[in-house]
Amino acid sequence: MNAVTKITFATLFFLALSINLSAQDFLPSAFPDRIILTWSDDPMTTQSVTWRTSADVTDSKAQFILAPNTPIYLDSVETFDAKTESLDVDSVQANYHSVTFRSLKPATTYAYRVGNEGTWSEWLQFTTAPEKGTPFSFVYFGDAQNNLKSQWSRIVRQAYSNLPKAAFMLHAGDLINSTQSDSEWGEWNHAGSFINAMIPSIATPGNHEYDREEDGTLVLDYHWKKQFTLPENGPEGFEETVYYTDYSDLRMISLNSQEIVLDERSMELQKVWLVKVLEENTQKWTIISFHHPIYSTGTGRDNKEFREAFKPIFDKYKVDLVLQGHDHSYGRGRNLPSGVANQDPSAQGPVYVVSVSGPKMYNLTFEKWMDRAASNTQLYQLISLEGNRLSYGAYTATGELYDAFELIKTDGKPKQFIDRADKAIQEAIELTPGTAEKMTPEEMAEYMRTYKKGN
Repeated sequence: MNAVTKITFATLFFLALSINLSAQDFLPSAFPDRIILTWSDDPMTTQSVTWRTSADVTDSKAQFILAPNTPIYLDSVETFDAKTESLDVDSVQANYHSVTFRSLKPATTYAYRVGNEGTWSEWLQFTTAPEKGTPFSFVYFGDAQNNLKSQWSRIVRQAYSNLPKAAFMLHAGDLINSTQSDSEWGEWNHAGSFINAMIPSIATPGNHEYDREEDGTLVLDYHWKKQFTLPENGPEGFEETVYYTDYSDLRMISLNSQEIVLDERSMELQKVWLVKVLEENTQKWTIISFHHPIYSTGTGRDNKEFREAFKPIFDKYKVDLVLQGHDHSYGRGRNLPSGVANQDPSAQGPVYVVSVSGPKMYNLTFEKWMDRAASNTQLYQLISLEGNRLSYGAYTATGELYDAFELIKTDGKPKQFIDRADKAIQEAIELTPGTAEKMTPEEMAEYMRTYKKGN
């Protein structure tokens, strides 16, 4: 055997070893991982936490304490037994544990850890929601989906750098790419790391969180309800995917658009539920999130039936903001009462936003309903609510302001919209790499007419 052959075999051996180690990075152990905060009840007085261990850990606990300025002395902590559920999927056996801390004080910081003797996590902190009327801000992400560890990680971490005291993080579907892929959920949790354990997440499912049985029945990724502890105040059968959460002056609503666009019965059930939730709503601000856009930003996409069924509801109840994903590009527009080319400044319908936070990109549609658009750009959004003012900013992966607007409410007057995009960087409307060669001359001319005018 010559030296070249030896090097080749050695290289192959270490390559195989590195592949195995990479795969094992996301296997569970006795130590808690994938620690994530969510809400299943009132954010002022409760906080839910979920974590994962290996399947042989059947007894796991959570400890918490009013966060002190002193070191944490264990004789002062409270200990709670976790609810434990098993999951065997994608050749990975694990137990998921959850605890909901209750009877908490509003606007108060608590420290907590999870695990058991010999396997405790680090001490982490969360802050409960403030009393109604208190200003706050949150982060909104469009699709993460692909290259979660390598490329989405910088987006969630940049967002945290810009807004470390965010009230929560909103994920508008397609958190991962392949249903039932434990390694992809491992990457998603790795990217969020300790941020997930300190800032609660509100998540709505996308099409990539769904699969189908042989009979055509839609099946939600088995990880979803194991790793998230979300509200169960939605219609029967849609618990933890269709729900609402009230935070200060905001009612935050999640709809399950994958079920809406693929199942008429699901659409009707969610419509009836949404109308009731909006009729009973006393919050100053209303934001709805789901995955499939009412108005699409991507080439060749249109959710006509969804739009016709739900847009009249959004308009009637004066929903303020609709946050979406799915189309892997960015678009923001408003007041569209009768089509993409008919904007009405007097209308009081929502501002519609489609965004993408991961690296998978699509070209923009030729139907430019948007006042601001972007292709081939990873973004995250910071949204602040203070009294009668909602402030919105979309930011690039390097933290540059890409889009901005404000909504202002005054009693007895129409809602005011103020476009602040003039403070942002130049609009990014270049085609995604390799797609220009696939377009016909007519398509290229139409694209240039739509997006190059005025630039």
